[in-house]
Amino acid sequence: MTKRPALTAVVDALPATVPFVGPEAQQRASGRAFRARMGANESSFGPSPRVTRRMQEVAGDMWMYCDPDNYDLKQAAAAHHGVSPHNIVVGEGIDGLLGLLARMYVDVGTPVVTSLGAYPTFNFHIASVGGRLVELPYENDRESLDALLAAVRRENAPLVYLSNPDNPMGSWWEATEILRFIEALPETTMLVLDEAYGELGPASALPPIDVERVNVIRMRTFSKAYGLAGIRCGYAVGEKQVIADFEKIRNHYGVSRMAQIAGVEAITDQQWLQEVVARVDAGRRRIARIAEENGLKPLPSATNFVTIDCGSDGAFALKVLKEMLARDVFIRKPMAPGLDRCIRVSVGLDHELDIFAQELPAALVAARKG
Repeated sequence: MTKRPALTAVVDALPATVPFVGPEAQQRASGRAFRARMGANESSFGPSPRVTRRMQEVAGDMWMYCDPDNYDLKQAAAAHHGVSPHNIVVGEGIDGLLGLLARMYVDVGTPVVTSLGAYPTFNFHIASVGGRLVELPYENDRESLDALLAAVRRENAPLVYLSNPDNPMGSWWEATEILRFIEALPETTMLVLDEAYGELGPASALPPIDVERVNVIRMRTFSKAYGLAGIRCGYAVGEKQVIADFEKIRNHYGVSRMAQIAGVEAITDQQWLQEVVARVDAGRRRIARIAEENGLKPLPSATNFVTIDCGSDGAFALKVLKEMLARDVFIRKPMAPGLDRCIRVSVGLDHELDIFAQELPAALVAARKG
């Protein structure tokens, strides 16, 4: 047998997997392009025209490395939130920042609390450093604040993950409940508050940012409402020393020059953001109507997708998903028990919503026959 360099014990024990199978891989497997791309929670409305123009203007400058300090983007994000640039860290989307948090707070065997069925990339990073996931079931299609808090106390966990608004269910907690949860947390437990969809939900769901609190880190992204999923750029807001701790291990050249420039332009064009928010709201309402017209139950959503209860079990919802994929309509579904009765449909352009409305009835008939 050929000898090879040994992996660490943690990595050697991991399965060869990724959190998501991308639509590109699915298209390669089928040999066909999707007619409607409504599964990845991207914003098909795209970025602000100002962002696009600026990216075109600077395309010839990409021979230069990025600014490793992310100076301009940190200034812009800080101004937007009314905090100091010392309270902002920039990373390769929220996913990249979650990986850093795992390295900062988790050792082999460290208990980390999250919800069963919540954003899987967080789990992916925790597993990569050998952490022990403690997963609590959703209650009434929301992450259970009380169950998460009880598990944090029971396990003496240094890290707890909560998304608000939530993926994959689209649900949310009001800011008063989030603040209650924060106040009840042990001082030694860091709350990862993932607000990737924060711009798309009600303002009442977002607590005021308190950069004096040392055990809360707030995550934001340019991938959703800002329409820049392809550039992989996000940021976190937190207490000054917490942000300084990111500097010890972050990839200082990880966020490209183009991403930094696009992020600055995007966050300063709040008029475009509000236009997108309005279009997303209209799209959510149309998806809900389509679901209801087909005898399905749309769940309330504060995100750019609608989760739809198919009225049966996970096996049936999986059949619906596969039937839609067979019709070249890319959607996804939750897989955790209790949530898996649903499919999840991202807001798309009008012609994509037309295709979804056209194909869903036949997919349901085929799923029921199957």
